[in-house]
Amino acid sequence: MLLRLAARLPLSWFHTLGAGLGWIAYRCAPTYAARLRENLARSGVCADAAAYRTVLRQAIGEAGKAVLELIPVWYRNDAAVSQLITEIRGMELADAARARGRGILFLTPHLGCFEICARAAAQRMPFTALYRPPRKRWLEPFLIGARGQGGARLAPANVRGVRMLLTALKRGEAVGLLPDQAPAAGEGVWVDFFGRPAYTMTLARRLREATGATAIMAFSERLPHGRGYRIRLTALPDELSEKRINEAVEDLVRRHPAQYLWSYNRYKVPAGAPQPPTANTTK
Repeated sequence: MLLRLAARLPLSWFHTLGAGLGWIAYRCAPTYAARLRENLARSGVCADAAAYRTVLRQAIGEAGKAVLELIPVWYRNDAAVSQLITEIRGMELADAARARGRGILFLTPHLGCFEICARAAAQRMPFTALYRPPRKRWLEPFLIGARGQGGARLAPANVRGVRMLLTALKRGEAVGLLPDQAPAAGEGVWVDFFGRPAYTMTLARRLREATGATAIMAFSERLPHGRGYRIRLTALPDELSEKRINEAVEDLVRRHPAQYLWSYNRYKVPAGAPQPPTANTTK
């Protein structure tokens, strides 16, 4: 109840407070801060040291915004969430796929307000989102309730969840997942991401191959001063591969580097996974 009441506050308030929260986390969590700096510095998205410092400052604030904006994105009703979306570019791609009776595979990286993409999709079509159950099991009902707003179905990141995604796509429905989320051992391959080997999920490609779904990259740009979000949909090739997915994510991040979640542990080696190649290789 309290979160639903708080969700009525202006988005600009959440973004202002969120930017402050981002700096508090950066100052108080050395491991978090070091990973953010390293991933940004080694990505090569900044032309020089001055650009790096600018993007770093922005990224710290944007990471905090990404946390607090979940309150209005998750807890406002559909009409109020729709008002936060100023524009959706590329919706004709999804409309055409639905007209042909094909399922839609939405890939939404850790960029901008990725959670609002799921709400937007669920408002327009049957939609199932893949989620990773939290380590603390008591948080799972809260997470399901929040992310299930607007009619979205949730599929856990396990065998049962994958079956749910396959069934939905074969019915001509839409599903969504984070293509830059590090998978568990046995569920990925090592593919370069900003010039470094990153364990990359194979699920997106396998879903596309098994169902013939239309693959679409979805990105919600966080507009300044709490003015809302601009969603952009872009087509991905039918011959989908982990390399092409990573390249598509890189392209989006280069255009909006401050809004990428650089603190995410993208280059970790999952327990039981093979060690990454020592040289730049692409599989």
